[in-house]
Amino acid sequence: MTADNKRLDWVDMAKGLSIILVVMMYAAASVGEDTGRVGAFHWAIAFATPFRMPEFFLISGLFLSQVIDRPWRAFADRRVVHYLYFYGLWALIHIVFKVGLLATDPLGAVEQLAWALIQPYGVLWFIYMLAVVSAATRMLHSLRAPVWAVFAVGAVLQMAAIHTGSYAIDQFAAYFVFFYAGFVLAPQLFRLTDWATSNIALTLVGLAVWLIVHTALVFSPGFAIDPVHPVMGLAGLPGVHLILALLGTAALCVIAALLTRLPMMDWLRWMGSQSLIVYVAFVLPMGIARTLLIKLGLVEPTLLTFLTMAVAIISPLVLLWLVQRTGFGRFLFERPAWAHLPGTARRREQGQANPAE
Repeated sequence: MTADNKRLDWVDMAKGLSIILVVMMYAAASVGEDTGRVGAFHWAIAFATPFRMPEFFLISGLFLSQVIDRPWRAFADRRVVHYLYFYGLWALIHIVFKVGLLATDPLGAVEQLAWALIQPYGVLWFIYMLAVVSAATRMLHSLRAPVWAVFAVGAVLQMAAIHTGSYAIDQFAAYFVFFYAGFVLAPQLFRLTDWATSNIALTLVGLAVWLIVHTALVFSPGFAIDPVHPVMGLAGLPGVHLILALLGTAALCVIAALLTRLPMMDWLRWMGSQSLIVYVAFVLPMGIARTLLIKLGLVEPTLLTFLTMAVAIISPLVLLWLVQRTGFGRFLFERPAWAHLPGTARRREQGQANPAE
């Protein structure tokens, strides 16, 4: 196995950890909202809150350097239109199913579809924002904006905890710095993971120190567990949150690199390579599973969250398998030719992960 393949393996492993944390967060929050109870997964999500979404953004920016100097049209097709296609398609599916069919409100569905053009819809906000932060980074790169200045402004925006009423603006302010950090700090992060896999004893000591400090700051005075949204202690303070997000992301990447040495964990690497598929398609099966389980009388929050998570993660992968076996529905997970910008080559990489996505 080449060094590049090993690097890609740990990135996919990190994506696998990330998608589990994301699904866990939505499953625990929805179970808490429906039952009013707190389970073990609520505590796990509270611990991961400082770095859960920042890590996903940072990982998404790691390989941006490979495409950022392409002509604007090629870059936009690869890093903007790509995400907007899947955002638009799955927002349509979610809204038609949940509002148009379940709620029998066709006019409401049309209204929500219109709003989804300017306000990221539901859990799909992350896909929408990947297109936005990719375009912003490319523009700043084209203008030769100083890296330190962009990073500083991004950090200030994150620490300011901006609330304008526009979800797109607020989420850009909260997460752009992490995507940009993935872009500019990629060489350092790759060196860190290479060092970690060659110095396991020291790495484990470092992870133990991080674990102790991170836990102390998250569960410090001011922390409050909640069925839907935990309240951070000192970890929620401006600046502290930013530092914990970056350190937590680095720690998770190091853990992912160590896990690549365990053949038994290859399933997590594979799942990470399909993280976009899981992300766009987990919400509907999650909601259906949770509703059915509660109707069957299961209200214990930990078991209910676990089973809901399992269904939410496995269902998109089963759907992918069905699509690959039958050839029907490829548009759900693969952009058709018409969804590419004119003059851009369609890249189909079957059987391997795409490091730029």
